[in-house]
Amino acid sequence: MKIIFPDSTTETKGGEPESISQILDRLKINPSEVIVSRNGKLVPEDAVVGGEDEIRIIRIAHGG
Repeated sequence: MKIIFPDSTTETKGGEPESISQILDRLKINPSEVIVSRNGKLVPEDAVVGGEDEIRIIRIAHGG
């Protein structure tokens, strides 16, 4: 699985499939501050990913 971070850096991870919420928790990323796509499509936090999936973590811009 390839994870693409908001700053465009990447991490490749093998192993067991895991949920988006587990990935965000492991990476210490607050889920209320990001949205996540798997292979180009937005997915909920309970989606399970692994294998050849490409995960993109997108920081939500907010403010006034």
